[in-house]
Amino acid sequence: MDPVLGSSTVIAVALLIGAGALATGIGFALLGGKFLESVARQPELGSQLQTRMFIVAGLLDAVPMIGVGIAMLLLFANPLAG
Repeated sequence: MDPVLGSSTVIAVALLIGAGALATGIGFALLGGKFLESVARQPELGSQLQTRMFIVAGLLDAVPMIGVGIAMLLLFANPLAG
């Protein structure tokens, strides 16, 4: 493997995993904050809002998993490495 391509791949993998983790952390913080605000305003809708929050949290959690999958593809079976 070319050293330049190898180092570029490692940087790309680090950016994929790091950006995915950072964005997911921010997304979960916003989601939790808005959930607490909503339940504080209308406590009688707490169970419905909690169900919807968990659905959105599951979808939000899928984003970094896809990023990790692509990162592992680039790291271990790099299609760009000729």
